[in-house]
Amino acid sequence: MTLLGFLDYAGVAVFAATGALSASRKELDVIGFLFLAAITGIGGGTLRDLVLGNVPVFWVRDPGYILVCAFVGVLVFFTAHLFESRYRLLIWLDAIGLSAYCVMGAAKGLAATGSPTVAIVTGTLTAALGGILRDIIAGEPSVLLRPEIYVTAALVGACAFTAATALGTPLYVASILGATTAFAIRGGALRFGWSFPSYKSRPGRPPQDVL
Repeated sequence: MTLLGFLDYAGVAVFAATGALSASRKELDVIGFLFLAAITGIGGGTLRDLVLGNVPVFWVRDPGYILVCAFVGVLVFFTAHLFESRYRLLIWLDAIGLSAYCVMGAAKGLAATGSPTVAIVTGTLTAALGGILRDIIAGEPSVLLRPEIYVTAALVGACAFTAATALGTPLYVASILGATTAFAIRGGALRFGWSFPSYKSRPGRPPQDVL
């Protein structure tokens, strides 16, 4: 298996695990585990393929991805109780999945279009969407609403991979650089609370001043 192929399966498996962990926190049945594992595991990649016009999408062409999600969902169903803090495990696994998937998404965008801009966008979308869908469906606090950096980590990782590739860096080096960069930023945000300054609301003008 190539490095990019490994990152693809790893991203799906790790994101599927975070979806199943969300199901465990909601005390769902095994079908709920399977559903959330699949939605989280393949959600970002599905949007990527639709945007790039790669249809049928990747998991239709290779059902092995669905089997990976199903296996992970069942595994977590029987083992989730072994972890003392499932939410902490969820967010760190999410960081690993985000790191792998931002590289995979960027690589597929670059291969399909040759455009570094498109590669960065598809890398960011692929990495971020699965976690966003998971939180919306599971009713968890959205990763987008947490104060620490999330999408930016995927963006910078995709940029690092794309820039390294453009400079002629070997693929495996560029992949490791992109994934490591994304994980370092997301991991630092989780560990040290890195965040950007937030918007401070100001009182609006009275209606009579507007009219």
